[in-house]
Amino acid sequence: MENRRLLTLGLLAALVWSLTNIDWGSPIIHTGGGASALRFFLALFPPDLTPEFLGIALRATWYTVAYAVAGITLAVAIGLPLGVIASGTVLRESSGWQRPVMIGTRAVLAGLRSVHELVWAVLLVAGMGLSPMAGVLALALPYGGILGRIYAELLQDVPQPPLRALRASGASPLRTLLYGSFQMALPDMISYTFYRFECGIRSAAILSFVGIQGLGYQIQLSMHDLLFSQVWTLLAFLVGLIVAVDAWSTHVRRSMVS
Repeated sequence: MENRRLLTLGLLAALVWSLTNIDWGSPIIHTGGGASALRFFLALFPPDLTPEFLGIALRATWYTVAYAVAGITLAVAIGLPLGVIASGTVLRESSGWQRPVMIGTRAVLAGLRSVHELVWAVLLVAGMGLSPMAGVLALALPYGGILGRIYAELLQDVPQPPLRALRASGASPLRTLLYGSFQMALPDMISYTFYRFECGIRSAAILSFVGIQGLGYQIQLSMHDLLFSQVWTLLAFLVGLIVAVDAWSTHVRRSMVS
């Protein structure tokens, strides 16, 4: 209870400090901002639906999906083994290595996810140039850290009686993981992975602003040229992607439950 009170007081102090450091005298909208916003929103009627630009939008959408799929696939390849190790399910407590290995692996996962994907993109583009691998790694590294942490928590939170029954029957830690922990945690792991895939699509679009091909890159070009009707078209493609992935993930989750 005392820890909760201290946390609440700390959050309230941070809120008060942030409010006192805002320049409340500055205008919310700069001069001419209202007219620019009105012009932007009026460009929605209608958006640019010319065949030539729709082709550009489709190619940008394909690039965005490709980066997201490749990034999440590599993130799962990074996060799954590290998450299993961080959960401590593959090492016996009596070995004496379980806790140090768990702490070390969790530290690695924390380091990966502590750097935002946009920062990773800037660093990787500086070292690798505007290559597809830079965009894929910029997604895979932080998302691998996030997935690994969540996978570890899900594996630790599964009901313990079935696992104890497997151990009592002589099952090794690996078999207990494969036929016990994984089987019970798999629906939630898949559900969260799909959620991260949705986030990956948005992140892939944002990464395009550093020069990597995709929807964000085309949005940036259209914004610079003040072609707001094209921006609305590209935003519609991005929303459509998210809706499609959400419908797909819902179908997969329901098929696993039924």
